[in-house]
Amino acid sequence: MPGNGEKPPLLEVKDLSVDFRTSTGVVNAVRNVSFTLGRERLGIVGESGSGKSTIGRTILRLHGANGLIRAQRMAFEDRDLLALSERQMRGVRGRQITMIMQDPKYSLNPVLKIGDQIAEAYRAHSNATRTEARARSIEMLGAVQINDPERVAETYPHQLSGGMGQRVMIAMMLIPNPALLIADEPTSALDVTIQMQILAILDDMVTKKGMGLIFISHDLNLVASFCDRILIMYKGRIVESCMASELHAAKHPYTQGLLGCVPDINREAEELNVLEKDPEWAR
Repeated sequence: MPGNGEKPPLLEVKDLSVDFRTSTGVVNAVRNVSFTLGRERLGIVGESGSGKSTIGRTILRLHGANGLIRAQRMAFEDRDLLALSERQMRGVRGRQITMIMQDPKYSLNPVLKIGDQIAEAYRAHSNATRTEARARSIEMLGAVQINDPERVAETYPHQLSGGMGQRVMIAMMLIPNPALLIADEPTSALDVTIQMQILAILDDMVTKKGMGLIFISHDLNLVASFCDRILIMYKGRIVESCMASELHAAKHPYTQGLLGCVPDINREAEELNVLEKDPEWAR
């Protein structure tokens, strides 16, 4: 914990482990993970099943009834998240910490208009009137570069493209002015052009608001180009932590293997690396 007047980090996670009880036994999803986050961009990279999304959900205590969290410390702005009651946690979740999920069609209510959903999210964490919330929702739709926000506010989720849906989710998650945004694979289902547009919007909004960002992805190149620091995960553990600018000098064999799997147009034709299923260093 900080002392001598030192300002605490925005988020501090120390020795976090997450297990899930299943019908076939206990699954160790996250094991002894530690990191801190300031008002910066932290990328968490790993293949499917590595535990990266579980970390994001656990910070919000969305681990489910079959999940068990153990940690020496999991604090947001020096508040112990594990010590908060569910009622107190609702004051943090969706207001001070928000999360963009991978696919907006599973996050948005299919029977409510877009404008009503954003306004509802705003009113849940403010004293705004319906009229004020409506105006604010249209303002936020414009802020995420949606043309004709008044028209889009009257549409339903199934009428939106994937890129438009992600813009709506960004607007909804940023309308409470959170201090921390968790983005879980926010661009994985989008084509490259739309990906870049969504990242540009996130870049602009996060910079303007001075927020902390946790960017979860399986795309190492994307994270390296967008984040300040990177955590590499394998089977629930952090195997490497480095500055994005120093990724090329990674020491861990798994990170080196990931880098070797990335096609490079400037490299002579050669077979890409194949990562071992059960490498000796992971045993």
